[in-house]
Amino acid sequence: MRRRFVLASLAALAMSVAAGEAFAQAQQNFRLINRTGHQINEVYVSPSANDRWGRDILGDEVMPSGTTRNIRFPRSTQACMFDLRVVYSDGERGEAREINLCEVSNVTVTWNGRSRFSVD
Repeated sequence: MRRRFVLASLAALAMSVAAGEAFAQAQQNFRLINRTGHQINEVYVSPSANDRWGRDILGDEVMPSGTTRNIRFPRSTQACMFDLRVVYSDGERGEAREINLCEVSNVTVTWNGRSRFSVD
């Protein structure tokens, strides 16, 4: 009986820790998927209310076509509406405005003569 209680307690603790970890993640986190056929050299994500892009979140890295990048936000992030800018290796830019990242888990960039962004 005591063993069963200990096992049940450990299971409950594990479930609460897992729930806490899920809760601790920022709800704005998303996956950026490059399906353009072109390399992305820079990515900027900025709250829609800001008029500046901030820093390139790729830093020294790039996103070849066919790759995915997990974009993570601090837990304290409050905004939901964000703008996204990508800059390709040839300097061409693509932008999407007012993406509700509180409701989106994937942002896919495609190319058909210009950048297209789809969200799900």
